[in-house]
Amino acid sequence: MKDNIKEEKKPWLWIPSLYLAEGFPYVVVMTVSVIMYKRLNISNAEIALYTSWLYLPWVIKPFWSPAVDLLKTKRYWIILMQFIIGTALAGVALTLPTEKFFQYTLAFLWLIAFSSATHDIAADGFYMLGLKEHQQAVFVGIRSTFYRIAFIGGQGLLVILAGQLEQSTGDIPFAWIITFFVIAGLFVMFFIYHLFILPHPVSDSVRIEISLKKFLQDFLNTFLSFFRKKEILTVLAFILFYRLGESQLIKMASPFLLDPKEAGGLGLTTSQVGITYGTIGVIALSLGGILGGIAAAKHGLKFWIWWMLIAINLPDLVYVYLAATQTSNFILINICVAIEQFGYGFGFTAFLLYLIYISEGEFKTTHYAIATGFMALGMMLPGMVSGWIQEQIGYQNFFIWVCISTIPAFVITKFIKFDPAFGKKN
Repeated sequence: MKDNIKEEKKPWLWIPSLYLAEGFPYVVVMTVSVIMYKRLNISNAEIALYTSWLYLPWVIKPFWSPAVDLLKTKRYWIILMQFIIGTALAGVALTLPTEKFFQYTLAFLWLIAFSSATHDIAADGFYMLGLKEHQQAVFVGIRSTFYRIAFIGGQGLLVILAGQLEQSTGDIPFAWIITFFVIAGLFVMFFIYHLFILPHPVSDSVRIEISLKKFLQDFLNTFLSFFRKKEILTVLAFILFYRLGESQLIKMASPFLLDPKEAGGLGLTTSQVGITYGTIGVIALSLGGILGGIAAAKHGLKFWIWWMLIAINLPDLVYVYLAATQTSNFILINICVAIEQFGYGFGFTAFLLYLIYISEGEFKTTHYAIATGFMALGMMLPGMVSGWIQEQIGYQNFFIWVCISTIPAFVITKFIKFDPAFGKKN
């Protein structure tokens, strides 16, 4: 009991850093790579197709999540994956100068993606094992905020760095080489910090004497039990469609900001894109995420679900406005991005809480991994074709299409059910 109390006193020491470490490789694979390839003259269609394929590890991670659940501890997997991610990030930097940089860097991004997906399984399981239900509701806003701050740090500060290096050296590949070495160094620091700081929850224990037969039985039981949940088809539909609009928007947002006005974009520099997401965006996102967690903890998920659904989807309209006006007003562009970031931070809170809610039970780590796997599938498939759609109809019509794509989420939310008290602090 004393050990448990001791561990509960430390969430602020490890939750922010753990979710920064969870967010950075994801944003590097999904967003920073998009900006990098855009600056290295890869087409929108190729960027969307190949970087969307990188969602695959998050889609299929439930198939190896039982290994994380049954072998070693969640803490062990977290530390190991952070070491591998740091090494692979250095691999991207080392292969950028080569003639076949696109193929080689994609290979290392695949390694980062698989390691990051495994890290997610362990980190999210560690989160649920280490906190009580009401603490999970309180810290879901904090974890979401720091996860998103990693997005801002990646597509903000790292992109600013790359942009400044582009301008000062005139060598775009060299600028991105240095940038990837910097993020690799950051992961070395995450690895060392968590090696000493992560707590050792009593519930995060190693299962011993597991035979192959028993392992396979446990795998099937944990995997199939998820699909025996009540109203599972409605649950899966909600997960797949909650971010249908965003899944397409997120792939084309950075190319839109970077593309010249004659191509329908806003013509921002690499550094300006970084500033937009790394300054105003981070403030708005932090407010949205923290307020979302506080609100959910006070009134519960059922009270806020519709408001949060509106918050995560309505801001897509700012891109329709930006594409229609192609404004050069940098302050106005930042305001629009701030609206989007605040809405995302607030609205994504409900989605995370719902994934936690449907994962409750004996195999919560694996069930949460399955749920997030379907979430990734909902991002992967629409994202793959988003670049092709944009090239066919242009940016303005594409963003209108994105707004239309949010409608299924509103329809399906009407049919989901959950405990009205879930998430409330007792």
